[in-house]
Amino acid sequence: MSALQRLAVATAAVCIGLLGIGDRASAQIKIGSVLSVTGPASFLGDPEKRTLEIYVDEINAKGGVNGQKLQLVVYDDAGSADNARTFATRLVEEDKVVAMVGGSTTGTTLAMMQIFEDAKIPFISLAGAIQIVEPVRKWTFKTPHTDKMACEKIFADLKSRNLTTIAMISGTDAFGKSMRDQCVAVAPKAGISIALEENYGPRDSDMTPQLTNIRNKAGVQAVVNPGFGQGPAIVTRNYRQLGIALPLYQSHGVASKQFIELAGAAAEGVRLPAAALLVADKLAGSDPQKSVVVNYSRTYQTKTGQPVSTFGGHAYDGFMILVEAMQRAKSADPAKVRDEIERTKGYVGTGGIVNMSATDHMGLDLSAFRVLEIKDGDWMLVSGS
Repeated sequence: MSALQRLAVATAAVCIGLLGIGDRASAQIKIGSVLSVTGPASFLGDPEKRTLEIYVDEINAKGGVNGQKLQLVVYDDAGSADNARTFATRLVEEDKVVAMVGGSTTGTTLAMMQIFEDAKIPFISLAGAIQIVEPVRKWTFKTPHTDKMACEKIFADLKSRNLTTIAMISGTDAFGKSMRDQCVAVAPKAGISIALEENYGPRDSDMTPQLTNIRNKAGVQAVVNPGFGQGPAIVTRNYRQLGIALPLYQSHGVASKQFIELAGAAAEGVRLPAAALLVADKLAGSDPQKSVVVNYSRTYQTKTGQPVSTFGGHAYDGFMILVEAMQRAKSADPAKVRDEIERTKGYVGTGGIVNMSATDHMGLDLSAFRVLEIKDGDWMLVSGS
């Protein structure tokens, strides 16, 4: 064999080897995520992104899923529904992901849902509104408790305190509007009367006029604030500045230490429905969620140096539900994975115990919510919740 022929054979061998490397690289399981890492909803998206990165690395260090490594493809929508829609299209058409875990807010989730439905790719949302899973869509799931459940849990706690007449001050963002509608819908059945309603925009920096109207309304026994982001912290501060002594309830949309920091001393006594994750160290040893929430809390805080939030927990649950579905399916085929997500039963997560079905793409009941009260700058579990 001539030197030229030997060179040709060697070159061919290198090319074949490179092709093999390419095949192995492309064999990675691509998981997409569009999150609000920056912008007004960064308190949601940042812990979600950190959580996904931590556990993708952990799974890969153990050999991946079904012998394949995971590749996380993350885009930051900065809280914009238009950005989210663009990135969702990119994940489908260019990145060729097999599943999606993300959607920090209701608005961004609603903007992306149909793209993944049309592409027949499983989409596990991390947002709160009930319309994400009702009506059920074949390819769309979610991990957080719904706004309807939050209303029901708040109303049950109000009734336990013999408080039946409330005022509401709601955000006009997608989540705030959705939770407001759900509270209005379930109030009569819960035995709650809504005497007055006020609202505020996402850019409003002072809610004193609306809260003054509430303070002056006769018969009001408590106030409920459907909303998320900085708005509820402003409401809480203005509430105390006006000297309103009525019990104040916030939504699960503020279930992070950042809310307490933003509201400051005014947060004292505020109640809200939230996941057990926020009171991991205060749960009874017999609580089935205890080991899960303690382990996640320790891992997250050790890796990031940041306090844990329920929003990172939603990402953990979505990711683990997806991983377990791929393991059961012994495949990353989107259709097979979708079917196994829907068959999820008895998954013990940070948000509760998940039992999904063809008619329930969230799988949580009201027992997954705990009622918390802020005391001395920390979360306290309300007795009996």
